[in-house]
Order: sequence, then structure tokens, then C-alpha cells
Amino acid sequence: MIRTCEHCRGPLAIMARSHARTCSPRCRKALSRAAKRAEAMRNPLPAELTTRDRWVRYSARKAPLTTAGTAASSTDPATWSTYTDAAASTAGAGIGFVLSDADDVVCIDLDHCIRPDGSLEPWAAPIVADAGTTYVEVSPSGDGLHIWGRADVRQGRRIRRPDGTAVEVYGTGRYITVTSRRHGACPSTLADLSALITRLTA
Repeated sequence: MIRTCEHCRGPLAIMARSHARTCSPRCRKALSRAAKRAEAMRNPLPAELTTRDRWVRYSARKAPLTTAGTAASSTDPATWSTYTDAAASTAGAGIGFVLSDADDVVCIDLDHCIRPDGSLEPWAAPIVADAGTTYVEVSPSGDGLHIWGRADVRQGRRIRRPDGTAVEVYGTGRYITVTSRRHGACPSTLADLSALITRLTA
């Protein structure tokens, strides 16, 4: 039986080792890149979030829960868990990430900004554009966005705009629901949102 390369589908050398999957270093690298891309599509969350042990579950009423289903707190690290454990748990309605002053991870929350046709409301589109290349996901409601990034935010703010819409900015002492529903073609990385938050809160 002729063994074939898992990348180019060409034949492997007769003397290829039994565990060989590719026919050349070039195909091995290409196969590795493809696997990383596939993993990113399955789980678009930035490593800056998934590698921190600040995950909770949340109830239907959006109260934070431990992976065991008991009450959790956004200010008590003893009630948080790893991303893997939170994702594996079936407690509550979903998972959330706790923002902490231990680092500069922040979230900008835009409610009711996605139209039924999937386009953004005129007030929200410039905010998303100004956020640049950072991770943005659709909120559990399906019509809001969470823009994730980095900035020095020690006090949460709810900014009421002249048109009646509101923008919320959080950096510590709060958990944010996480859906992994990537908005558009955003990357799985966190950008510096300092300039954008300064403009929003001015």
C-alpha cells in the first residue's frame, strides 16, 4: 500500500518512517500552519484570554457561577477557573471572563448595534473601525458587540451618547460574557485600545 503525504497527497518515500505524515519539510510546515488555522476557526478566542485562569460560568439571569454551579464573584479569584474547565462545565447558560487589575485586558460593550441584516448601526461602525485589528465578538443577545483589547481602565464607565445610545467600558471588577462568535474577519489578538477609550470617555 502506497502511503501519501497528508498535505500534498503525493507518495511518501519508500524508506519514510512509520510515523511520517508528510513528504518534505515544506509540506510539514504547511500542514502545521493549516492545523493552526483550523484551530483558530474552531476557537477564535485570543490566547491572552484563554491562558488566564479567570473564567466563570453564568446563569440565565447573567449572575456569575463557578464551574460547579454555585455562586461566583468577579472579585474573588477562588471562584474562578481555567478556560478549559469553564468550557467543559454545563453549569448555567455560558462562560464569562473576569476583568482584573492584574493586567490591562479591557472590554468595550456596544448594545443593540447590529441590525437585523447584520450591518452595524451608524453610531457603532466608526467605533469598531477605530478599534483596529483586535478581537470582536457578538454578544449573547445577537445584536451587540464586545470589543476586546488592552488599556489602563481602572474604573468602569457607561457613556451615554447624545443620540441616546450607550457605550460601556470595563477593565476590572467585572466579568464579561463570552460567546466565541467572531465578528467579521477580526483577528484572535488584542490590540491597544487606549486612544479609542480616551476618545470615548472624553
